[in-house]
Amino acid sequence: MAGYSDDKTAYLNRLKRIEGQVRGLQRMVDEDIYCIDVLTQIASVTKALQGVGMGLLDEHIHHCVKEAADQPGDAAFDEKVEEVMSAVGRLLRT
Repeated sequence: MAGYSDDKTAYLNRLKRIEGQVRGLQRMVDEDIYCIDVLTQIASVTKALQGVGMGLLDEHIHHCVKEAADQPGDAAFDEKVEEVMSAVGRLLRT
């Protein structure tokens, strides 16, 4: 089970709102809206996606990493920590 399962509906709703924002961006470009206004909306969509990413990362740490930490031995925990660090690296590169 995914760590975010309890909040799945909330995540889906947030992603649907972001999808609407992206469609709005497409409309803005199609209608030749002023560049700075489009860039402002792109920043807004980017922050919204980062918020979803951070929420999922939080869920992962509190569910999957904690579960691995509770298991005997270090291998499962170390693997989950590496996953988290890779995910953080990908989020920071955006």
